Amino acid sequence: MQVHLIDGTYELFRHHFAVPSRVNDAGEEVGATRGVLGSMFSMIDDGVTHIAIATDSVIESWRNELYDGYKDGSGVPPDLHSQFPLLEQALELAGFAVWPMVEFEADDAMGAGAAMAAADPRVERVFICTPDKDLAQCVSSDGRIVQFDRRKRQLIDHEGVIEKYGVLPESIPDYLGLVGDTADGFPGLAGWGAKSASTVLARYVHIEDIPLASGQWDVAVRGAVKLAATLAENLDDALLFRRIATLDLVGPDVGTVDDIEWKGTQPGWAEFCKRIDAPGLVR
Repeated sequence: MQVHLIDGTYELFRHHFAVPSRVNDAGEEVGATRGVLGSMFSMIDDGVTHIAIATDSVIESWRNELYDGYKDGSGVPPDLHSQFPLLEQALELAGFAVWPMVEFEADDAMGAGAAMAAADPRVERVFICTPDKDLAQCVSSDGRIVQFDRRKRQLIDHEGVIEKYGVLPESIPDYLGLVGDTADGFPGLAGWGAKSASTVLARYVHIEDIPLASGQWDVAVRGAVKLAATLAENLDDALLFRRIATLDLVGPDVGTVDDIEWKGTQPGWAEFCKRIDAPGLVR
């Protein structure tokens, strides 16, 4: 058995900016929703049997309470934002397992889902389908949990994470804590870039294990004295940003592997297809 976990928020954004606008008779923008549905059914056509789609019912999460600058929904176009609940309804009627997050994020749900599925001995492999760098922390060394970018058809396993980021999957939150993540709205530490962070973390793995005096470093890094001083002065910020980048694998309710088996469309599906001007999806 293989399990596919989908970043529904990413898919909605991607299709919104990739497919033409479509407004139904009621004046609702439905283009991106139609696109995501077609993409999910294409996976069923390809033989996928166990699939769950995680969504951000609201953009804000518990992370906004930790850091004021964390991402929110202020920059989301209204015609895209309005499709969040529409997509969740569409996916449920289409027979897919949907994990709509409110307190947590879709990333948390996918991480929790990957851990849940990997704990089931029936599951051969879990595909976390998103390019989001946060999810690289879930990739396992035994190859059972991998990350898959569906758009690029790119699979990233344990060695792939190391090749791409220069650190182990378990160091990804530390890496983001140092370099920041502009997409999520936290800056990291001044002067710490991808190369310096990966070089240091490849040796020390976690932020708290990095000596705060560069003279104690066992690796050569350009500007080490300044980097060490910055880390010493801003250690609390680095640990806060790491906390923000660390997925919550316990909080989201993701059920069991049996709960995410696709069982076919549900009552009301044909009527919903009329609403979004997609009669072809009934077939």
